[in-house]
Amino acid sequence: MMKKSKPPNSRRVEIQQLYQSYTSDQTTMPVCTLLRFLHKEQMELTANEEMAESLIDRYEIEETARKSRSMTFEGFFRYMESKDCCVFNQAHTSVYQDMNQPLTSYFISSSHNTYLTGDQLVGKSRLDAYVCALRKGCRCLEIDCWDGPDMEPVVYHGYTLTTKILFKDVITTVEQHAFEVSAYPVILSLENHCSQEQQEVMARHLITLLGDKLLRAPLDHPATGGLPSPNDLKYKVLIKNKKLKAEREEAAGTEAEGYVDEGEDDDEEEEDEDEEVEDHQTKTKFWYPRKAGPKKTKKKVVVAKALSDLVIYTGSVKFISFSQAKDNQSPSENTSMAEKKARKLVKASAADFVQHNQNFLSRIYPAGSRTSSSNYNPQEFWNVGSQLVALNFQSLGLPMDLNDGRFQDNGGCGYVLKPAVLTSSRRSFDPGSSRRSHKPTHLLLKVISGSNLPVRRSGKAVDPFVRVEIHGIASDSRRKNTHTVKNNSLSPHWDTDMNFSIRIPELCLVRFCVRDQTGLLSSEFVGQYTLPFTSLKKGYRWVPLLSRDGCNLDPASLFVFVWLS
Repeated sequence: MMKKSKPPNSRRVEIQQLYQSYTSDQTTMPVCTLLRFLHKEQMELTANEEMAESLIDRYEIEETARKSRSMTFEGFFRYMESKDCCVFNQAHTSVYQDMNQPLTSYFISSSHNTYLTGDQLVGKSRLDAYVCALRKGCRCLEIDCWDGPDMEPVVYHGYTLTTKILFKDVITTVEQHAFEVSAYPVILSLENHCSQEQQEVMARHLITLLGDKLLRAPLDHPATGGLPSPNDLKYKVLIKNKKLKAEREEAAGTEAEGYVDEGEDDDEEEEDEDEEVEDHQTKTKFWYPRKAGPKKTKKKVVVAKALSDLVIYTGSVKFISFSQAKDNQSPSENTSMAEKKARKLVKASAADFVQHNQNFLSRIYPAGSRTSSSNYNPQEFWNVGSQLVALNFQSLGLPMDLNDGRFQDNGGCGYVLKPAVLTSSRRSFDPGSSRRSHKPTHLLLKVISGSNLPVRRSGKAVDPFVRVEIHGIASDSRRKNTHTVKNNSLSPHWDTDMNFSIRIPELCLVRFCVRDQTGLLSSEFVGQYTLPFTSLKKGYRWVPLLSRDGCNLDPASLFVFVWLS
């Protein structure tokens, strides 16, 4: 259904109507009326007269109004267009969460094949891919290490035509940029294919290049049996790799072992006949047949002691089962598994997966068949509390939008505290069957209008509609569309109410996506913005819009009204 749009500057008109509904015939808005507006419309229940006066000081430039402690429409308009009225809670642009919980209690921004800037077959490996990931708040970087010439290990995607970079250059880059945007620990996830001799070279580079930043011994922290906290590990780099278990193995009367395998992990994927991968943008499913011929035999190389000694809290072990982990795994040991194996475990025993992730770190990585470096939807693994949900940061689209939305919370520091449903040991949580056990929260979203949307490449105005998506547990995940406005990029007006009933809001992300209706059943991406449900501000708010590659499309934005009950 197509509707005609309001004339240009419709948002100014809408804000003027709002202003007049509070001021009636008065020429300015006195501080007591502004306070009433803040309480009633913006749901700023803690606002007091002092706060209202500070808004007048900040946004009112007419001297007479400021002296009389009131606000003209121009001041009110400046306030309504300011960060104070952004849909994202500005208190969440700084670190505000408890950073003294063990590492297992956080979602940690994690990258897969961090060195790649393109696909996994012929893509380029570049040092600035590490810089980009770190500047986006990524805290777990992957480094694929292989023997290189002149005893210098190299980083690339093995058995492919991807270009190679030196391991020592990667570590130098990490040292330079690790703590530019976040003080919290960086985990280097080594996919280690090197001989013992070149592993010793790796260990030397880590020690000499990282210096004091490298964590080389356990911290003196209360012997709770768990892992230290992000605060305990500030400005430290942790090495994630397999570790020699000399003492434990000797105590058991067996030979010490710590193998490096050719491949991310011994994973079920190689044993399955074929694999189904879904493109989450188009909902198209693709089948990848298993390669014909004999199965490649993995050669095993023992971990060099020099490298093993640098693995403190993040020793990689093979996942066998939740019960085996409960009985045998140490808190300083973690597992990695491909998305398909993880998905099977979510379907078979999600509550056990949640409990496992209360005690241990788990890393999920994209299927090997994603040769184009596409991504899975990370929400399905956050729902069971997996901390290191690794994505290909170079691949744009919905999964990375969700990752960026999740981790813009808590000051963009790369660590977000998991909600209580995932960390409480008092009651088990199953994201697949929580429909009846939690009282729903009702979200009313009124999508009012847009402003200054990007035009098509041809210069022609778009035919925009807004899709609002809720990403959370399966029963909470929904999406709703406004109608389409014809031929209006400047000031489309929708005035559409959307109602959502949400059981576990603290796990949800809200994604606003503006699309251009290009045909009866086709549309194209214009801009989007994703944020955690818990960061939503109530009342009349504007929504910034980002391009596909995450750049701000300012002044493009949406104007919405948010109500929760």
